[in-house]
Amino acid sequence: MRSIRSTLTSSVAIAVASTSLFIAPAAYAQDETAEDGSGLGEIVVTAQRREENLQDVPLSVTALRGDNLDAVSAGGVDIRGLSGRVPSLLVESSFGRTFPRFYIRGLGNTDFDFNASQPVSLVYDDVVLENPILKGFPIFDLERVEVLRGPQGTLFGRNTPAGIVKFDSVKPSDTFGGYGKISYGRFNAINAQGAVGGPLGEKVSVRLSGLYQRQDDYVDNATPAGTNKDAFEGYEEYAARLQFLIKPGDDLDILLTGQFRSLDGTARLFRANVFTRGQQGLNANYNRYRVSTDGKNEQRVDTQNATARITYDAGPVSFISVTSYWQGDATSVGDVDGGFGANFLPPNLYGPGQIPFTAETRDSVPNLKQFTQEFRIASNGNGPLSYQAGVFYFDEDLEIVSDNYSTLGDPNNAPDGVNIRVSQKQNSKAYGVFGSLTYQLSDQFSVTGGIRYNDDKRRFVAVRSRDTQFPGFLQNPLGTVTRRVSDNNITWDASATYAATDDVNLYARVARGYRAPSIQGRILFPPATATPLESGVTIGDSETITSYESGIKSTFLDGRARFNVNGFYYELKNAQLTAVGGGVNANRLINADKVRGYGFEADLEFKPVPELLLTAGVSYNNTSIRDAGLTTAACGAVRVDTFPNVSLCTPLDPIVVAAAPFSAAIVNINGNSLPQSPRWIANWTAKYGIPVGDGEIYAFTDWAYRSKINFFLYESVEFQDKSMLEGGLRVGYKTDAFDIAAFVRNITKDTSAVGGIDFNNLTGFVNEPRIWGVEAGFKF
Repeated sequence: MRSIRSTLTSSVAIAVASTSLFIAPAAYAQDETAEDGSGLGEIVVTAQRREENLQDVPLSVTALRGDNLDAVSAGGVDIRGLSGRVPSLLVESSFGRTFPRFYIRGLGNTDFDFNASQPVSLVYDDVVLENPILKGFPIFDLERVEVLRGPQGTLFGRNTPAGIVKFDSVKPSDTFGGYGKISYGRFNAINAQGAVGGPLGEKVSVRLSGLYQRQDDYVDNATPAGTNKDAFEGYEEYAARLQFLIKPGDDLDILLTGQFRSLDGTARLFRANVFTRGQQGLNANYNRYRVSTDGKNEQRVDTQNATARITYDAGPVSFISVTSYWQGDATSVGDVDGGFGANFLPPNLYGPGQIPFTAETRDSVPNLKQFTQEFRIASNGNGPLSYQAGVFYFDEDLEIVSDNYSTLGDPNNAPDGVNIRVSQKQNSKAYGVFGSLTYQLSDQFSVTGGIRYNDDKRRFVAVRSRDTQFPGFLQNPLGTVTRRVSDNNITWDASATYAATDDVNLYARVARGYRAPSIQGRILFPPATATPLESGVTIGDSETITSYESGIKSTFLDGRARFNVNGFYYELKNAQLTAVGGGVNANRLINADKVRGYGFEADLEFKPVPELLLTAGVSYNNTSIRDAGLTTAACGAVRVDTFPNVSLCTPLDPIVVAAAPFSAAIVNINGNSLPQSPRWIANWTAKYGIPVGDGEIYAFTDWAYRSKINFFLYESVEFQDKSMLEGGLRVGYKTDAFDIAAFVRNITKDTSAVGGIDFNNLTGFVNEPRIWGVEAGFKF
């Protein structure tokens, strides 16, 4: 503990000292909104549920907007394009565009089931989106994206111990206007979006925005039956949002929103044996444009939403009500073994590499319903005291169906080919009561404190059935499991802000966060020891985090530069972790005694001349599991010395129980970093414009880097990726009315593994390819 805190203290001290020296000459107030465009301007965020200058907010926040936001969504890139674009944020998915998984400061969840709980919450227009199929809602017509790092348990509540990714759409106004843009690119990709809005009479404004994007299949499928050209990776997606802003009087605003999403395409491609035992990196079996699978591959998502936000200004205070209802359904099926055939067939009928057994699964959400209601009171005025208080209610009904297919065709199977089915039903209810206040003790010093009571309940039922007799090592196929979990918890935060000068704010924050208990019942393949069936259903007890953070927020050089830096340390107790794979295609929830993390984050914006804008961000995250007796299964399949032709990874952790036929090795994971938790994340952009006529010719480039990641809780030679560096470039001409440009994403054709499948062979999946295209847009 002492060495970790010493390291953190030293890092923060160096960062603070360096910043102080750098900004010392700029100790006078500067006007950031210079009319000549030389300044950076103010960044307005709502990280504390009210509009504030980012520089005044006492927590670590990065806002994506403007060119940066346009770049990450160019060419139809989905929400995973945010990954690495701000410090400490990583986004990945084993489902492609359907099911994003977010990680902040190393904390996330690799669980691939549709009831997975995540410690990073996604909030869209003041509404939390809990289920993974909601979190992939596409990026369009947004004012900004904010990434709030660290626990947000007071104002945003449960399941936010790592932080929040917060989306704010453009709202209706009483001025007529809008935009439109369309791009065409590689793989016949089309991305069209736009919005139009304005007044409908004196008291009503409207805004309609929409998105259409598509892409052709471009990956061939080669099997003994022949090559199916351009079989995978295509999709077609629609999304729209309609908003009405009704103002019956000067003191009452009613915002009504309806939106939907419809996606139809192919699922994530799993690639068999693209890692070689004992070696790092992708091997010769990997070809981005070619796979060899014998299973189905499809994906569909449909979601709909209606929200009403009512704000009443009563003078000293405002009353806010946010009522939201989401519903949806989804299905995704993929060939999990990543290849064709199986080892018990003639050699020319299976591959690539060794395929111990076939595995093809479908996960579906036949029905999802989420209802949320929040009532909040917020103070108005500019007095020394400001406050917020409210109540929150959450109710979710979720159905999940998981199917396993007999890829090779068993005549005893049902007509649809399903030989194992698990049906899950889950109801989750939660409520919270919260309050927060800020007091301005002097012109320079203010303090903020908040507290929240959380109460969570979850009921879960799983039923496992099958249509045919399955091999003896998979027992206990029938049965119904019922589980209930509940907990209540108090979360809080306290912070202080000191204005050292008009341009320099110092802050410190301590916060406590909480993640509600979870249930995992994806029991397609329960362990052979599963007697009774309940042992295949696992529970993750609630976790709590205490986080300490301090930092500096500064502007200097006459408002042409902005530099924010912070250091943090956290301790996560009873940490919920997900052990995936390890011999069976399943998830298992476990709790670690502790996870400790520390590091720093920094953001820089610099406008040396009006024509050039530079930005950069960097973060360092050191995470460590602290539980001396914690073990997990590693490297699925069988012992190499027993079955020498079966692929198996090379564990780097202490082996507690050696691997045996049809049984994975058990390893101790104490001291390991968390999965998908790179030590370093860095990003940088540059935009340069040359005035020409009524507009400018410009070039904008953006880059994102992350260091080594491990895919699972255990460490191995094979299931990791050393680093990833992706860059983009946009060159065009724009005026106040239109923008014409060419763009390219992943310009260097970086090829990196971003995840693996551990239970059958050395299967992995990779990042997106290089794409390019042209785009035309207009505003009015």
